[in-house]
Amino acid sequence: METQVKMTKLASCAGCGAKVGAGTLSQLLEGFKTHQDPNLLVGYDKSDDASVYKISDDLAIVQTTDFFPPIVDDPFMYGQIAATNAISDIYAMGGDPKLALNILCVAESMDDHTIQEVLRGGYAKAYEAGVIISGGHTIRGAEPIYGLAVTGFVNPAKMLTNSMAKPGDVLVLTKNLGVGILTTAAKAGFVGGDVMARLEKQMSTLNKAARDVMVRYNVHGCTDVTGFALIGHAYEMAQGSNTTLHIMTDQVPFHPEATEMAEMGLIPAGAYRNRTYAEPGVKVKGNISRAMQDILYDPQTSGGLLIAIPEEEAKECLARMQENVPDAAIVGYVTEMEEKSIVLE
Repeated sequence: METQVKMTKLASCAGCGAKVGAGTLSQLLEGFKTHQDPNLLVGYDKSDDASVYKISDDLAIVQTTDFFPPIVDDPFMYGQIAATNAISDIYAMGGDPKLALNILCVAESMDDHTIQEVLRGGYAKAYEAGVIISGGHTIRGAEPIYGLAVTGFVNPAKMLTNSMAKPGDVLVLTKNLGVGILTTAAKAGFVGGDVMARLEKQMSTLNKAARDVMVRYNVHGCTDVTGFALIGHAYEMAQGSNTTLHIMTDQVPFHPEATEMAEMGLIPAGAYRNRTYAEPGVKVKGNISRAMQDILYDPQTSGGLLIAIPEEEAKECLARMQENVPDAAIVGYVTEMEEKSIVLE
């Protein structure tokens, strides 16, 4: 249904492009006094996708929250994308999402129908994921914001983190890149409805199918690729694992229109923040175009999973995954720590 309110016009940033840079976050959180608890298996100090708290030897709680301003104009689709994005963090830890709370900020220009459509989109996607939205909190503010606080469960022995990649692993990426560049171009009127329809479908697709295949294999590490871009999240994985991640840029799946838009300079501000954060740890090997590098630094909204899996299991895992996740591809490999954390080849 068309809405009279153009959601993206109500916000200064779009989707995960609004995310505060990783380097800034580390500085803001430095030195805080926190309780120590051996049952807290993953906390904010790990730069991971969600926190994990052990309840028993075979059960742990996985908790996360994610919210952002509109990345599309249709409020129902916005709600779906925001919910998909928030739930993804649970999948990235190898967990099953179960409960969620709405987080909603309503702009003054939003009428009741628009607000209801945002919430309806979130509920629809949560229902698809098997998640119960059990409450939430709503405020009024200058810009619309929507997302979820999500709780899931995982067996601690099968928990996945972004800090366990091992030399010899292969890297699998499950969704195309270029979302931030193309949605920026769309706001400027350079991208048509067919491209946006493709982006909306991708952003509102749960990472559940990829997760369901992934957990059948001996996956060592996983993270979802969102606001910090492929390079930013790969950089965190490399640093946490004390390894170097090699990205084979000619194998990385991306939306082809992103190249032209990047060459035109339609780059979201978040990409520059990501470059500032990660570039000191990146080695560019060979002739890789600036546009391709911009795509690798491009903040993704509701992006795919980046999976580190032993090479001997990667092809079978990928083949099964591609049955329902057709864009999944092998995009790199892991080595012992080298001079730089990331090597672009």
